[in-house]
Amino acid sequence: MKRLPWVAWAWFGALLLLSYAPVLWRLVGQWDSDPDMGHGFFVPLVVGFIVWQKRAELLALQPAPNWWGLAVVLYAGLQLWIATLGAELFLARTAFVISVIGIVLLLGGTAWVRALAFPLFLLFFMIPIPTVVYNSITFPLQLLASRVSTEALDLMQIPVLREGNVLELAEQKLSVVEACSGIRSLLSLTFLSLVYGYFFETKVWMRVVLFAATIPIAIVANASRVTLTGVLTEYKPELAEGFFHTASGWVIFMVALAILILLHQILKRVAHALVRAASPRMGTQS
Repeated sequence: MKRLPWVAWAWFGALLLLSYAPVLWRLVGQWDSDPDMGHGFFVPLVVGFIVWQKRAELLALQPAPNWWGLAVVLYAGLQLWIATLGAELFLARTAFVISVIGIVLLLGGTAWVRALAFPLFLLFFMIPIPTVVYNSITFPLQLLASRVSTEALDLMQIPVLREGNVLELAEQKLSVVEACSGIRSLLSLTFLSLVYGYFFETKVWMRVVLFAATIPIAIVANASRVTLTGVLTEYKPELAEGFFHTASGWVIFMVALAILILLHQILKRVAHALVRAASPRMGTQS
């Protein structure tokens, strides 16, 4: 087991934090103010925990510094400079992650990058998606949520008229705004699905299925929230606003997470049953 060059890591880490301090400060501020990015606080903690778990594996690797890592760091610095001139937050923030990858490559080599590929990839989830992409995603999700909710309310024989993303109910008008589009639960749920799959599943195909399943689960969960709000307004219109509306969002998100875990358990049982069913056939053929 080799000793790590802690002095070099500490110097590069300090210089990295110093160089990106304004970018990171604004990023943390957005985590605090933007409900869509509330999971951002957990990303560095989860990444740090995964790296700590891999400490024995990393110490067993022979550090092989790769000078291409310096090129990656210099490219990230150029990207940061361009982003600063153009006031482009996404490029500035991704430059930080690219710099981290470059430092790992420079000090540890390609073996370290391969060993830390997953936690390094997770770092991108702490960065809000560009506004152009965000807007192009949220509006279709708003329309989808309002359409599904309208059909669900019709099935429950609750009178509703939909105009775009606005639901006209007997007692109140509900607007499916950006916050109710489902993008919030989608961003958080995709991050949690990756972390959950990493810790509780070893099969790559199962992890991919769980990650892909977050999209329909988030859409259904958000449509359910809008439907629930519509039902509650039939009894108490004030339940569509304030604390109750926020609390319903948290409850629906936890339900979505529970559905994801339940799906994983079902898939595990089905896969195990298929393997057991195939085993006697293989024995008979041999």
